[in-house]
Amino acid sequence: MNKIEAMKARHSVRQYTGQPLGKEEIQALQKEIDACNRESGLHIQLVTNEPKAFDGFMAHYGKFSGVTNYIVMVGKKEPSLDEKCGYYGERLVLLAQQLGLNTCWVAMTYKKIRTAFQAGSGEKLCVVIAVGYGKNQGTPHKSKAVGEVVKADGELPDWFQKGVEAALLAPTAMNQQKFQFILNGSQVSAKAGYGFYTKLDLGIVKYHFELGSGRKI
Repeated sequence: MNKIEAMKARHSVRQYTGQPLGKEEIQALQKEIDACNRESGLHIQLVTNEPKAFDGFMAHYGKFSGVTNYIVMVGKKEPSLDEKCGYYGERLVLLAQQLGLNTCWVAMTYKKIRTAFQAGSGEKLCVVIAVGYGKNQGTPHKSKAVGEVVKADGELPDWFQKGVEAALLAPTAMNQQKFQFILNGSQVSAKAGYGFYTKLDLGIVKYHFELGSGRKI
């Protein structure tokens, strides 16, 4: 499965079997986490065999079960932190899908288990990503049309169209899809709308756009 196929196959999963991650899967995820940390300056960590974060009222309210593994997106407190976490977190999400695992972005319905991860001076935990073997493969989300998230003059080039279509496959908080891609000549920019976690979402959709279009933003 390549990343485009992983993007199409990935859906948010909240119920997991509780099966421990395999050694090969852990090694592959850790290798990519290390690469993401080097590139981004983030402090992403993989937490395994830790059931307490998703064993509280909020997790059960959010219909999570069997979650014992998760990725913590930690980084320096700065204006770009949320977007950076979205971009590099989704890179890990798609790798997990390629490895035969399932995932779900989780912003609020978990407990911070301080002994499970490290946050240095000036760092904060931005969001976590549940990861493991799902009891199901999730279901596709409803999606806006390309024209609803685009600002451009004239006909859309094929590469731009593919990029936006890929972005519309991305997970966003409460499926709000509050983002816009602007095409000015051959230059692309993207901006977040107003709402919960829209800066995090912007990082996620930017990564999808770059994969789909083959161009950096």
